[in-house]
Amino acid sequence: MSFFLTDEQRAFQKVMREFVDARIAPHAARYDREQVFPQESFDACVELELPSLAVPAQYGGAGADMVTQAIMAEEIARACASTSVTMLISKLGMLPIMNFASEEIKQRYLPRIATGEIQASYCLSEADAGSDVAAMRTRAVRDGDEYVINGSKYWITNAGVSQTYTVFAATDPTAKSHGITCFLVEKDWPGISFPKHEDKLGLRASPTGEVVFDNVRVPLSHRIGEEGQGFLIAMHTLDRSRPTIGAQAVGIAQGSIDYAAQYMKGRKAFGGPISELQGLRFMLADMAMRTEAARALVYRACATIDAGDPDKNLSYLGAAAKSFASDTAMSVATDAVQLLGGYGFTKDFPVERFMRDAKITQIYEGTNQIQRVVVAKHLLK
Repeated sequence: MSFFLTDEQRAFQKVMREFVDARIAPHAARYDREQVFPQESFDACVELELPSLAVPAQYGGAGADMVTQAIMAEEIARACASTSVTMLISKLGMLPIMNFASEEIKQRYLPRIATGEIQASYCLSEADAGSDVAAMRTRAVRDGDEYVINGSKYWITNAGVSQTYTVFAATDPTAKSHGITCFLVEKDWPGISFPKHEDKLGLRASPTGEVVFDNVRVPLSHRIGEEGQGFLIAMHTLDRSRPTIGAQAVGIAQGSIDYAAQYMKGRKAFGGPISELQGLRFMLADMAMRTEAARALVYRACATIDAGDPDKNLSYLGAAAKSFASDTAMSVATDAVQLLGGYGFTKDFPVERFMRDAKITQIYEGTNQIQRVVVAKHLLK
């Protein structure tokens, strides 16, 4: 595999860096403070046609490779992790559609995702079924040419904002993981509500809430895949999404490094800039080395997806990339706060936001403890 970006990827990276500095970074602190969806930043991303990157060309998208998508996630997260999530969540919600839905459903929804007209959410977790997906209680009962869904999903990104929801429900509870089925549900269908939104530590501009289904009737055409195929679809999807969460984490780490380095050059102590103090220089160097290693692992996982997973080790690489990159982001952002001293602990500087945002990357789309289970299983099979 190549360890160098193509000319096109480098040009895209440069465009993204300039775009983020001009259109995303200036709004990040305000949206975090107000805890509202970053509409102005999202609209700017739509102007640049970023939602189209993940959608195949035959459905109106750009059909970008995964490394390019990782560059997008990283560059946006370097300034605003919440806005980065708005670009990643629709892909997560639509991956089951791209890979398992009928042509009719693909044609109906994917072009609208590509233009940014609609957004999608992914409804897998429940209040008592996060890592233990097979314990879900949401039920889907067949009734003629429809299914009736009852239950609730928790920790749902973009709850109440997205127009479509990819929902996993038990059609045969006795079969556990083999009895889960996937559905595509629209926000305006009767019986769907969004009763609670979380007041979160980080990603405060990315809405996270509960989605309740009360006798929601779903046409047979909106079942994704076959009955009982839902667990397979969910895991297949997460394997292809986790590397971009790793990319988001790398972006948070890089943003922390960039700000800390600039601060160190301007902050004076003991007769000169603190960037001349060897102990602090070593901290910054360690932050950069860990981040470069995380980026390389993320790109390798993304390149594996682009290659079609020839060695059948994507689950391992995706879990390793997401886990290592998110642990790195948490460590690097914490060190950035330390490098700024007391200023790093205040909201006048962005590193405390980077630290808060980094924490969730260790938790969502599978906790890092679960990722280590996946890695160990691969090594010991």
